[in-house]
This record gives sequence, structure tokens and C-alpha cells, in this order.
Amino acid sequence: MDYDTDWSRRYAARTARVAVQELIAGPAIRAVASPEVLGLDRIAHLDEPVIFAANHASHVDAPLLLSVIPDRWRRDIFVAGAADYFFDTRIKAAAFAFLLNAVPIERRRVSRDSANRVAGLLSDGWSMLIFPEGGRSPDGWGQPHRAGAAWLAGRTGRAIVPIHVEGTRRIIAKGSSRVRLGTTRVTFGRPLRPEAGGDPRVLADLLERAIAALADEQTTDWWSARRRSATRTSPSLAGPDAGAWRRTWALGDGADRHDRRGRSRRPDANRWPRA
Repeated sequence: MDYDTDWSRRYAARTARVAVQELIAGPAIRAVASPEVLGLDRIAHLDEPVIFAANHASHVDAPLLLSVIPDRWRRDIFVAGAADYFFDTRIKAAAFAFLLNAVPIERRRVSRDSANRVAGLLSDGWSMLIFPEGGRSPDGWGQPHRAGAAWLAGRTGRAIVPIHVEGTRRIIAKGSSRVRLGTTRVTFGRPLRPEAGGDPRVLADLLERAIAALADEQTTDWWSARRRSATRTSPSLAGPDAGAWRRTWALGDGADRHDRRGRSRRPDANRWPRA
């Protein structure tokens, strides 16, 4: 479906969306997800439009991130939304265009119009939130990254800010309609700059490894995660190459994050990051 979202970035729609996000959506998502936000000091020096790129496990991810991304980007940001899912009907398209300032992105085929539309918005000073995996994880483990975010960064010169989101799948998993209260953690990484004439696939790989390093940092500690990142030994977000039961067992449910007295537990460094 070819849906024009220009109206959602006009003054009236933007003003209404800010009111909804600040008065309703933001407080609601914080009540449901109780986010802890880390790493904001790593992007404190930025004063330019950027591409925020995060792992994707739940429908909670986008509204959660829009509630914690700093104000200087939050008012002028759009979300890259799958055209075949969020824009397959006119009602859904209008709802997501208004609530998230979503812009349709083709994920099943190459679309020059789609790419040009998004690149144009980035060049015009908008920031973007994108999920490079192309969709929510079906089992809680990470999926291979597509090169779209890296290609857009190279074309527009925008920096990419890697983000790791932990805990949203326990609130709403893919295929579930049940919402559970939970805690989440959002970690911002250092921005990645595209090289002039660089291969987008190289930057896409660097982004994927940066998000894995942030997940490792959440699971262990900053110093250990940095050491593993430097030697390219960060635990992969793809999880073990094993059967479904083994992958489910290795993932766990995050219930052991705190002991009965509320003290934080530090998992073994060899365990995979949580979803």
C-alpha cells in the first residue's frame, strides 16, 4: 500500500502527537515497562539529527524508545515501519503515522521510492528510529541485520546510535496479546560514523556487533564487555546454534535478575544476553 505520510509531520499533527505522547503514551509505557536508561552520556555531545538503531523483540520497543530518547530528538523523529505490516490497511496506516510518525519501509523487496523518501527526511533534518533486524524476534534471539540503516547513514552522512533494549519481550512477546508489567533496560552506545564511499555491509556488521556489545555490558560489566568487543568475542545475540528447546532454555525468562531481597544479581559472563 502506497500511503502518503506527509500530513503526519505538519504542525497540527505534530502538536497533537506531542500531547498524546507526553500526556498519555509516555506515562503509560513507563508504568508498564519501568525503563532504566543507561549510556546517555555517550550521546550528550551530539546536536545533529541521527539514526537510532535498536534490536527488536516486541511491539513495546518503539513506544518505549520514543519515551526515553532525549527531548532534542524526540520531537523531530520518525519511525521506519514495515510497509507490509503497519501500512497494509488505511486505518492502521493512519494510526501509526499519527501515533509514531511512522514512515513505510519495504522490507521484502528493494524499493527506490521508499529509500528516497526516508533519505529525504534524514537530509531535511529529521532523525530516525529503525530496527535493522527487519522485524520482531520470533523466539527472543537476535536476527541477522539488514544493511538499510547503514546504507541510509552512508547516503545522508548521519551517524548511527546503537541501542540495546532488554526486557520488552517479557511484556509482550511476538504472537501474544497478553501484556505483563515488567522492567526494561535501554542502553545507548557511542555513535558510529559512516565513511565516505564505505561499504554499507561493513557498517551494518559494525552496528550489529556494537548492539551485541551493549547487551554484553548489560549482562556483565562495562570493562569486561569492552574487552570482549575489542577481540570480537562478544556473545552473539543470535544465541546458540541448537534446537528450539535448547535455545529456549539458554534464553531464560529474566526472572533471576534480582534476588528475593531486591539486590541485583550479576549473571555468569558466559551466559547469553537477555532478550
